[in-house]
Amino acid sequence: MSSETLNPRVPFSFELYPPRSESSQAALHETVRRLAAAGPDFISVTYGAGGSTGGRSLEVLRFIREHTDVEPLAHITCVGNTYAGAAALIREFLDAGILSFLALRGDPPAGHEEPFLGDLESAAQLVQLIDRVQAERSPYEEAPVPGLPGAATVGARRKATVAVAAFPNGHPRSTHRWQDIDALLAKQAAGASSAITQLFFHSDDYLSFVEKARAEGVTIPILPGIMPIVSPVRLARVLELTGETLPSELSIALDVEPTPEGRHEIGVEWAARLAREVVAGGAPGIHLYAFNQHHTVLTVLEEAGVLPAARMR
Repeated sequence: MSSETLNPRVPFSFELYPPRSESSQAALHETVRRLAAAGPDFISVTYGAGGSTGGRSLEVLRFIREHTDVEPLAHITCVGNTYAGAAALIREFLDAGILSFLALRGDPPAGHEEPFLGDLESAAQLVQLIDRVQAERSPYEEAPVPGLPGAATVGARRKATVAVAAFPNGHPRSTHRWQDIDALLAKQAAGASSAITQLFFHSDDYLSFVEKARAEGVTIPILPGIMPIVSPVRLARVLELTGETLPSELSIALDVEPTPEGRHEIGVEWAARLAREVVAGGAPGIHLYAFNQHHTVLTVLEEAGVLPAARMR
């Protein structure tokens, strides 16, 4: 285990997905508590293809907001959404006190092929819609005045922050790798405040993408998204979903290791090395895909020197 930290404070965050059944909800709540205790900047909750887990997403976001001190971040997608439907969903999140979003174009739900877009054709349009809905819903905030029934002070509302996705190795539907930088520039112009990358397997993928993006005018922070791959099955599934190139060294190491414990250690070590290298290269933090489990991602942060071992207990 690493005994030194990379920096006095390296920001980090986690992604979770809604529970797929009532029985898994209690376990997810415990995971939220354990992740929150580590002190992340935010915990994001996925929305599901075509909004398939929308209600449960909001339940998890509410739990994070009401039971921890961590900022909850809601995913919202264009796919299958009308303007009216997306606006209603955004209002529902805002009514629950959610002020951080990740605006995504999204993928079609299972069984549907492209195209499956609704009225919203890009994440940039969704970024603008979130801002518009909030402005229409609450142009200012009121706070009661103690001791004066019916009186209130009026102040500027807290503006919602909207992150977007970035693709270091290109989106599977891109015609060329750097098309994604053009898309990122459009999202930035629409009002995005930061970006989170899809997973990658080599630090140079992220660092070269950021360098190119900066040269083209992208100024918003670009958080590296890192996923601990702890089994050949998970690796195969991730490659199927993302279109990433097979990382042969990691694939071989996972295939030849006979024990689940050994494969877990290989995956954690790979992810921790990625984290160390991208932070050393200037990354503004680390975003970890947690698969609704706390132990693996917390161990990655410890191994990377981002999180002291004492914070895991």
